[in-house]
Amino acid sequence: MKAIVIGATGATGKELLQLLLRDESITGVVALVRKPLSLQHAKLHVHVINFDRPEQWQDFVRGDMAISCLGTTLKAAGSKEAQYKVDYEYQLAFAQAASQKHSRFILISAGMANPKSLVFYSRMKGQLEQAIRVLNFESLTIFRPGLLSRPGTDRAGEKVSESVLRFFNKLGLLKSWRHCRYINWQN
Repeated sequence: MKAIVIGATGATGKELLQLLLRDESITGVVALVRKPLSLQHAKLHVHVINFDRPEQWQDFVRGDMAISCLGTTLKAAGSKEAQYKVDYEYQLAFAQAASQKHSRFILISAGMANPKSLVFYSRMKGQLEQAIRVLNFESLTIFRPGLLSRPGTDRAGEKVSESVLRFFNKLGLLKSWRHCRYINWQN
């Protein structure tokens, strides 16, 4: 089985890439990235691409399953418009390319994804889920992680959020945020 991945340089993507490369049922992994990967592996094929030019990378989107864990933060992106481009437009373009050649798609979304949310990030993620659902994949799995715990993070907000969540979990509150929720659609 061959997997195509976007977002392989991020915190989630790096972990996913390691899992895919160790999995004996995966015969090849294609990583479409914005910056080079230092990782080398016999099963790994890396293509540094410009997501703004889908006509240059769409042909690389061939395999048995496509996985999107691409994303950025508002701080890293610099503006809501720039974050929307990465977290919505690039992922949707990848899903559209994948829908032409794949029956299976996996999306890492957000725990509070809701297309009607008043919160920009949650609304954007909910709208992305809606847009991808209509692409009619045979199998679409959407993971909605609550808080991503990244060891060694330098992001103060993540550190504080994780501490607060652990505290509330010890009190028996917000336990649904300890685990990733997922939605699986089969056509």
